Amino acid sequence: MSTATDLPEHPATATDDGRALRRMQFGWYINDWANAAFSATVLTVFLGPYLTSIAKEAADAQGNVHPLGLSIRAGSFFPYTVSFSVLLSVGAMLLLGTVADRTGRHKELMCGAAYVGSAATMGMFFLGGDRYLLGGGLLVVANIAYAVSVALSYAYLPGLASPDERDKVSSKGWAYGYAGGGLLLIANLALFQGHDAFGLSSGTAVRICLASAGLWWAIFTLVPLLRLPSRAGVLPGRPGVPAARDGGAPDGKDAEPAAGSLRELGRTLRGMRRYPLTLLYLGAFLCYNDGIQTVVSQASLYGSEELGMDQTSLVVAVLLVQIVAIGGALLLGRIAHRFGAKSTILGSLVGWVVTLALGYFMPAHQPAWFYALACMIGLVLGGSQALSRSLFSHMIPAGREAEYFSVYKVSDRGTSWMGPLVFGLAYQITGSYRSAIISLLVFFVIGFAVLLKVPVRRAIEAVGNPVPERL
Repeated sequence: MSTATDLPEHPATATDDGRALRRMQFGWYINDWANAAFSATVLTVFLGPYLTSIAKEAADAQGNVHPLGLSIRAGSFFPYTVSFSVLLSVGAMLLLGTVADRTGRHKELMCGAAYVGSAATMGMFFLGGDRYLLGGGLLVVANIAYAVSVALSYAYLPGLASPDERDKVSSKGWAYGYAGGGLLLIANLALFQGHDAFGLSSGTAVRICLASAGLWWAIFTLVPLLRLPSRAGVLPGRPGVPAARDGGAPDGKDAEPAAGSLRELGRTLRGMRRYPLTLLYLGAFLCYNDGIQTVVSQASLYGSEELGMDQTSLVVAVLLVQIVAIGGALLLGRIAHRFGAKSTILGSLVGWVVTLALGYFMPAHQPAWFYALACMIGLVLGGSQALSRSLFSHMIPAGREAEYFSVYKVSDRGTSWMGPLVFGLAYQITGSYRSAIISLLVFFVIGFAVLLKVPVRRAIEAVGNPVPERL
């Protein structure tokens, strides 16, 4: 006698579930489209130089500013503020990720963080004169909110695709992010370059560009707000995971979610030791991703100081990275579908090594070669990060998606001091940015070696998840 579980799925139900899944996926893609504007327009291009100029306006005769009674160089205010916001975001991601998993309110917390961040970003329109403290405060709030929102969005990935489709969905989401961020950046660069024609000062144009990123973020966050379910990690038509398998409140309910989440966070961090293979993968990602983040953050410095590129060439290079990364993410997603995510990531790390080597030998004052380098970075950038995200999603215990992805984002943001430190020490010792850029090879070589040793199939089986056909 057949049971209910033996009966074939009703065609209408399957159709409804497929439509619901596509609706969720599109909402998730647009979430990347929305928040990438903050990263591209605010963090990468406009805020650093503008906030530095404001800090210099407020500086004393020695060129120092005095936030919270501390005396620091005006030119160091922006990087110090970013570092401070990253440190705070580590605790915020871990705590709110745990709250999300306990309460099942992933969407509310994710979109709430997005709207806090977008409001702070729109507030940057009011920067001007010597209001560097206002700019620093808004940056801290916006960057913490951005980190929390992104970490919680990652938690949706296991519920958006079957194991064999996850690389494709993750790569497509990354491509949407680069497309959205790039599109707004193009519009803002056009506004900035032509500010005289619009009757605007350069400062006013920058403030409009900053505020536009917050407005973009707020408007497009409406799509995931309407299309994503409250709880992450559940495929349509399938029962949810009521609680984490290694402890936690049943059904995500807790009378004291904040206090309980602090205890649960401690249990999660201790419980991760039961999954050493997941931690080994995190170690590999921590290493090679630190190299990636350093290349991205220091490329403009290398281009201007070592290769003699002007501001226009640097801006064009940033745009090329954004545009090419769209195709790169989709291309590596297709390659992963055929050869597996681990092999494709390993191949992308070889691509990073080749890119760094070419950058080391690149002639100065040759914009065409610098643009080619930007294209190579874009080609491997999106794909390597998108596939790393999807591969990690297989190694997470069900019901712990937000907590584990918060730890993953800590390795993404909270350890990014290693690469810049090596870069800076290499320059200090040799006096050459070429030596500094080639020193980053160590992160890709070590990351490659560690990832090569990760038995991905065993790591997935250890947490009780289904193993995709290709790894």
